[in-house]
Amino acid sequence: MWNFQVMLALVFCLVVSTVNALYFHIAETERKCFIEEIPDDTTVIGIYKVELFDPRTGGFMPSSPGIGMHVEVRDPDDKTILSKVYSSEGRFTFTSHIPGEHVICLYSNSTKWFAGSQLRVHLDIQVGEHAIDYANVAQKEKLTELQLRVRQLLDQVEQITKEQNYQRYREERFRQTSESTNQRVLWWSIAQTVVLLGMGYWQMRHLKSFFEAKKLV
Repeated sequence: MWNFQVMLALVFCLVVSTVNALYFHIAETERKCFIEEIPDDTTVIGIYKVELFDPRTGGFMPSSPGIGMHVEVRDPDDKTILSKVYSSEGRFTFTSHIPGEHVICLYSNSTKWFAGSQLRVHLDIQVGEHAIDYANVAQKEKLTELQLRVRQLLDQVEQITKEQNYQRYREERFRQTSESTNQRVLWWSIAQTVVLLGMGYWQMRHLKSFFEAKKLV
């Protein structure tokens, strides 16, 4: 069983990557948000770097110390779990408490720094065991290379378990949504049938009254 879990962890690491690196441009008062699907009890680290547009060269240069980013994170229940202003380069960390789609938003902490210019923000989001600094762990706990590798495999297996639980959670939510939709469709069909029967009954009564009034029956 243990060998199977280790093999599963290795395959999972080769197929799926939970590290998302990108960069984007923002202007004054502009807000950029990203949706990250995260299992429960999972650590997420965002590493970012802000660069300022240089109109003289047409490129981007390192930003001044006064430029920073406001980072806001909301959980699937739309509760704010992180809201803080950071410097122009650094990292932010949070831990999910419920599974689902977490919204990560970044925007400038002022509108007076760069007089309408653009900022380029490099963002690297690391989820689960990818957010762990194993070099620091090895130094702090005095682990050998083999012990560190075993620690990494254990963390990867734990992350796979969380991912599997999250997929089951998503399947359950999808099943509930499907059942709810099917039930609404059923009740709508029943309502349509009742209306049609009611209209048919009313038309028959109306025609009967009409024929009786004309003494045709």
